[in-house]
Amino acid sequence: MKKDIHPKNYRLVAFKDMSNDHTFITRSTANSRETIEIDGTEYPLIKLEISNTSHPFYTGKMKLVDTAGRVDKFMNRYKDHYKKK
Repeated sequence: MKKDIHPKNYRLVAFKDMSNDHTFITRSTANSRETIEIDGTEYPLIKLEISNTSHPFYTGKMKLVDTAGRVDKFMNRYKDHYKKK
């Protein structure tokens, strides 16, 4: 096994699912400019668009995530294809 290939700066980091405000804390090396206070302790904050608490596979609910109007662009491009006949 190679020596010294794993990062040494693991620390506790808060990850926040922005779609439902679920926050969880785990160890990570991810860089962050923002922080969040949880139970009187300040943690680096990483914002997520989706996590296991909002992903359709885990929730059993279909949810359409539209980032930067991509769904609208798709629908406009293929609107003739999806017209009811």
